[in-house]
Amino acid sequence: MMYYKPLLLPLLIQVFLTFLVWFKMYYDRINEMKDKNIGAQQVSTRAGGRSVLIDSAASADNFMNQFEMPVLFFVAILLALNLMWQDPLLVLFSWLFVALRIVHSLIHTTYNNVMHRFWAYVLSSFVLLGMWVRLGWYIILV
Repeated sequence: MMYYKPLLLPLLIQVFLTFLVWFKMYYDRINEMKDKNIGAQQVSTRAGGRSVLIDSAASADNFMNQFEMPVLFFVAILLALNLMWQDPLLVLFSWLFVALRIVHSLIHTTYNNVMHRFWAYVLSSFVLLGMWVRLGWYIILV
């Protein structure tokens, strides 16, 4: 099992990032609800929450982002583990993807500059594409 640690560590960090963003979202939302005297029933639906929870929207959006492109990352890692295959390039892509997702989350949940966030997102997406090309190469040609 030690052989697969290089792929498991970035996977665990991505999961940890998701939980950190989840905690930040709830911290931001609870504080916003207290500060603005927003009752729980006012946010009983996503639409209701969107209309009144403006200050915590970036954290909530970032939490939702954790279930978009990262899902393909998780599948790629699990596929590589299932195939019992990894190489230095796949490991490098894994670490780059997670590092860029951390940067994306930090930007999104702090100063939220759209262009900075966009570039972190685009770069992480291309790294993820590279992971899938590498996996496809292995599956088809090896």
